[in-house]
Amino acid sequence: MNTELLWPTIKQLWQGFGYTFGIFGFTLLFALPLGLLVARGRMSKNIVVSSLVRIYISIMRGTPLMLQLLLVYFGPYYLFKVSTGNINIGPFNYRFIATVIGFSLNYAAYFAEIFRGGIQSMPVGQYEAAQVLGFSKMQTYFKIILPQVVKRVLPSVTNEVITLVKDTSLAQVLAVTEMFTVAKELASSQVSVMPFIAAGVFYYIANAIVEVSMNRFEKKMSYYS
Repeated sequence: MNTELLWPTIKQLWQGFGYTFGIFGFTLLFALPLGLLVARGRMSKNIVVSSLVRIYISIMRGTPLMLQLLLVYFGPYYLFKVSTGNINIGPFNYRFIATVIGFSLNYAAYFAEIFRGGIQSMPVGQYEAAQVLGFSKMQTYFKIILPQVVKRVLPSVTNEVITLVKDTSLAQVLAVTEMFTVAKELASSQVSVMPFIAAGVFYYIANAIVEVSMNRFEKKMSYYS
């Protein structure tokens, strides 16, 4: 192992980690609220809405995330003949945008089932008590039910968030220069396994930070424990 290359390797991996963190952050930003919306659709009394949402969840959970990323990226061209090469939003090209869309749609399906389980676990008495106290349905949901649901589903959400950190490496399929892509290139050019080990340390530290942060948040939510 060439220790002289260690610091340059870490610097380049850190640059790739910027894209990794971007994928992670944007996915959570979009997937969490979308998952909550999908969960409501899944529980809808409208059979058409609930059936469509069931199909969406089944497809997202039943097909590989890598395949979904490829469909999001190549779909606009093959289906609608829309060239995506020149699509940019600020500093982000369509490769990065497609990655975030694919990850968000996929993780929203998983979050939706977690949220649905949390919402359906709430006792009916909670709703009845809120109605007696004069709360509207919206007030009941956002002020009484949702805070308790968040508390109940935090451990499951934490598991998915930790998985998301590792899954960001799948962005390599769209040639997004996230950390794992950089590690592969460095390992090939250096003919060394050191970049992979360094990348593994990066992923481990990132997940350790996520786990500690989520555990602290979970303790804050456990105000009656």
